[in-house]
Amino acid sequence: MASVAQLLLLPCIIMITYHALVARAGDEKSYKVLSASSLKPGAVCAEPKVRDSSSSGATVPLNHRHGPCSPVPSGKKKQPTFTELLRRDQLRANYIQRQFSDEHYPRTGGLQQSEATVPIALGSLLNTLEYVITVSIGSPAVAHHVHRHRQRRVLVALQSRLYDPGTSSTYAPFSCSAPACAQLGRRGTGCSSGSTCVYSVKYGDGSNTTGTYGSDTLTLAGTSEPLISGFQFGCSAVEHGFEEDNTDGLMGLGGDAQSFVSQTAATYGSAFSYCLPPTWNSSGFLTLGAPSSSTSAAFSTTPMLRSKQAATFYGLLLRGISVGGKTLEIPSSVFSAGSIVDSGTVITRLPPTAYGALSAAFRDGMARYQYQPAAPRGLLDTCFDFTGHGEGNNFTVPSVALVLDGGAVVDLHPNGIVQDGCLAFAATDDDGRTGIIGNVQQRTFEVLYDVGQSVFGFRPGAC
Repeated sequence: MASVAQLLLLPCIIMITYHALVARAGDEKSYKVLSASSLKPGAVCAEPKVRDSSSSGATVPLNHRHGPCSPVPSGKKKQPTFTELLRRDQLRANYIQRQFSDEHYPRTGGLQQSEATVPIALGSLLNTLEYVITVSIGSPAVAHHVHRHRQRRVLVALQSRLYDPGTSSTYAPFSCSAPACAQLGRRGTGCSSGSTCVYSVKYGDGSNTTGTYGSDTLTLAGTSEPLISGFQFGCSAVEHGFEEDNTDGLMGLGGDAQSFVSQTAATYGSAFSYCLPPTWNSSGFLTLGAPSSSTSAAFSTTPMLRSKQAATFYGLLLRGISVGGKTLEIPSSVFSAGSIVDSGTVITRLPPTAYGALSAAFRDGMARYQYQPAAPRGLLDTCFDFTGHGEGNNFTVPSVALVLDGGAVVDLHPNGIVQDGCLAFAATDDDGRTGIIGNVQQRTFEVLYDVGQSVFGFRPGAC
């Protein structure tokens, strides 16, 4: 389904608002050391551990919406329970997988290797809204925090004052006859009384927004010069369903002309990357542009796949999974439907055959270190009792690596393996279903969407 969320939506005078054993010598590649402190939400924002971005393009800090590094004021953040998080995550996964069901087109016609214009990228649906960046809009500039929402959206969370187009000397609404208004397609609802371009967007979770479509200057946090002099976006006058977000809008990173990436492509090209931090109390980054020649070799790359029928989504092809350094015996046909790369989905979804093999191998590895099984937590059924375990406030867990098409191996960070005491993977409905690579597994990697070259890249230890 083509996403309608490729606008930056801002309200106008508005609101869019143990006793476990340690690994034996030589086991470093088979097991990972997980910090006990990382299993609990931190109350204080940790010192930045961000390495230099691989690109010389514009870079902005990126933080988890609910963590202490978030620019959303702490008094306005509504912390979801883990049960709520998993419930919303399942709704989102169901939505994505419906786009690749036989109802829309045969599965054999799903993700394919193909040239793309610009990628999807950050975001979520159904109020998962995980990560936030800060931008300034207007002249004089007003700072807002943008949150990544759905397939191609980043959301802006309010920092100080609301955006008022009437006070910006560089704001210009589009007329109904403007080419920019015509590009809205079915999102355009006609003319207002003043012949101003009007848009209306309804998202998959029932939230909606209606307002005027115009342009203004946009600047990323930490930079002094405007990134885009005539940034096109929707300014919401009427909205519903964003009441609990405490954010100012949504920024798109998709393929249409209105998306953030499309509007910056002339300067930075059709590539961008991000690094999701390992915990809620640390920071990552979002960068526009492809890696420099000196850093490109640090990425493990795999072909980028896309769907002609559901162009919002971009994915890759898994070839295998290893646990504890040993490749699991999984038929290659199990992964033939491909996997969507989606930072809005929290938990990675695998075909049942692949998940069953992963779960069994992980349980065996945990038993080696005397961890006892624990009751399932929602959709997570491979859980363990860490009570009374830990040496030096650390735990030992089997390594997990994803083997991608072309030979790239993504060796997951410990915080990309375990979530709240459980293996952070779940199964799809059947082996023919398209999988999803969620944001837990992407943590600490700089994930590159190089659309011009039709590849994904993964650089470990980037944040």
